[in-house]
Amino acid sequence: MQWTNDSRLLGFILVGFSDQPQLELILFGVILFLYFMTLLGNSTIILVSLLDSKLHNPMYFFLSHLSFLDLCFTSSIVPQLLVNLGSSDKSITYGGCVVQLYVSLALGSTECVLLAVMSYDRYVAVCRPLHYSFVMHPRVCSILASMAWLSGVTTTLVQSTLTLQLPFCGNRKVDHFFCEVPVLIKLACVDTTFNQAELFVASVLFLVVPLSLIMMSYENIAQAVLKIKSALGRRKAFRTCSSHVMVVIIFYGTIIFMYLQPAKSRSKDQGKFVSLFYTVVTPMLNPLIYTLRNKEVKAALKKFMGKTL
Repeated sequence: MQWTNDSRLLGFILVGFSDQPQLELILFGVILFLYFMTLLGNSTIILVSLLDSKLHNPMYFFLSHLSFLDLCFTSSIVPQLLVNLGSSDKSITYGGCVVQLYVSLALGSTECVLLAVMSYDRYVAVCRPLHYSFVMHPRVCSILASMAWLSGVTTTLVQSTLTLQLPFCGNRKVDHFFCEVPVLIKLACVDTTFNQAELFVASVLFLVVPLSLIMMSYENIAQAVLKIKSALGRRKAFRTCSSHVMVVIIFYGTIIFMYLQPAKSRSKDQGKFVSLFYTVVTPMLNPLIYTLRNKEVKAALKKFMGKTL
């Protein structure tokens, strides 16, 4: 019982990149810059989507949700990471770890579902353009977004709670830079077969199923685009969907590597750097990808900047 309660009383030690002290200062500067760009880029997307009436449509409604998700997701992890990188104290309180675990898992799971919803929106826009305004009615969009958020909250209430019920027997060293379900399960001093099975099922539901739906959507989109006789029409349809495809590849590729690949088949450093990519780099890239490859957003930004200046 003494060992079981140690983690709650003393918290955890986030090992992170402490075994490479020469790398910590570099990572601190890079991550601080990326975090600033994430805050700036995603805040801009949300602001422009709200202020420009031309962007008041389902695509940008979901994009605003994605930007808000990325803002919250990266903010639940990066501040603590910067503190640990910038000091010799690598500890995090038990309460801090619990909050980080629940919030980051809820937001990450919500984003998995939201990206699938966004692919359905693109499918309707390209393959059913005449029915688009009816199918993607504002009320329907709100319901779909709410379902994405509800699914994320539900899975974190289940997974995080089951993980925190495990006894850690005094094991406080988390060989990662934030509190995540797979690494906390490894700390447990009891049989974790049930937790690992539950994690696998959740990973299939929130990674494989949404990704399969996305691939089906874009298979139908590709077939529809190829039938368009006008070269201009094909380019417009391709431009509409290419940004979302890039986001999907980057986001799902890194998370699948972390959650569905056997832990023994990757090194500890590999797992940390892959996690760093989907927690820090991807949220920064999303607004850049959508902005640079989207004429409507670029036009809205120019208009907004013109009024501001």
